[in-house]
Amino acid sequence: MRFNSFQTRQNRTAVEATDFLRHDAKLAALLPAVQRMAKLQQDCAKVLPTAFSFCEIISFEAGLLVLSTPNASVAAKLKQQLPKLQEALATKGWQIDNIRLKVQMMKAMTTPPVERRQLVIPDVGVESFAQLSEALEPTKQNATLIAALKNLVAHRR
Repeated sequence: MRFNSFQTRQNRTAVEATDFLRHDAKLAALLPAVQRMAKLQQDCAKVLPTAFSFCEIISFEAGLLVLSTPNASVAAKLKQQLPKLQEALATKGWQIDNIRLKVQMMKAMTTPPVERRQLVIPDVGVESFAQLSEALEPTKQNATLIAALKNLVAHRR
C-alpha cells in the first residue's frame, strides 16, 4: 500500500485502510506498523519530494530501508541523494543504517506534454527569404534550396 502525502486520492486510500484495520480485531495489530510506514513515507517525501513522487517504501526492518523505483534511471538519480535522505531521516529520529533500492515495475511515469511553440517569422524575414530564392543561381545544387525557400515563403504569406 502506498502512502504518498502529495496525492489526495492516495491519502483517502490510506485513511480508509487505517479505518479498516481499526475495526478488525485480528488486523488491528498491523495498525502501528502501517502508521509507522506511512509516517516514514511522508518524511521521505518531505526530504526528496521529486524523487518520492515515483518511489515507494517496500520495507523497513532492522535499520534497513528498502525503496522501490520504477526504472534504473530514477534509481541512479536517487542513489546520489541517499546520504542526504539518510541524514535528514536521522535528524527526525529514524534509525536507518542502510538504504537499498529495488527497480520494480510500478505505475507508468507520466511526463507532462511538451508545448510546441509556433515559430513566427517577421514580414521582413519572409521578404528576405523571397529575395534570396529569386537571387540564387538556378543550378542543380540549388534546386532543392530554392524550392524549400519558395515553399517557406508561400506558407508564411
